[in-house]
Amino acid sequence: MRKAFTLLEVLLASVILGLGLMAIIASMIQAQNMMISSTYLQTAQEVMDFGDMAYPLSDVKDPDKDLDVRETKATELWEKFAGDVRLTSEQYEKYREYTWEREALNRKDEDEVKRLGNLYTVRITVRWGDRRRGNGEEESYVTFWRKPE
Repeated sequence: MRKAFTLLEVLLASVILGLGLMAIIASMIQAQNMMISSTYLQTAQEVMDFGDMAYPLSDVKDPDKDLDVRETKATELWEKFAGDVRLTSEQYEKYREYTWEREALNRKDEDEVKRLGNLYTVRITVRWGDRRRGNGEEESYVTFWRKPE
């Protein structure tokens, strides 16, 4: 009767244990990346809400003048709708690299707008990160706005 492990059995057990640990570490890294990504997306959603409060679609009267809004910093959006309430230094750091933009995709195609019953397709985009270095990201959604008759 044998009382010890052979070298081959110990090596095989070490390889299996090493593969298991590598899989656990890889899943932890992936979970951390997902948490960071979800933080950016949550902040982007907040900036989208800032833009909707600063430039509500319900206030648009003339699509040629009011529908498109140039790219605007999130901190400027806050100042526009919050009035005298200032961002804290933490909030400023959180939102400082985010921008918001709204554009009508079919504004120049009057035939399509008339065919759709004065319905404009509007895209709202939030951007963040360093776009000059290729690290920029963006999130956008499309909504509709109907021109008042």
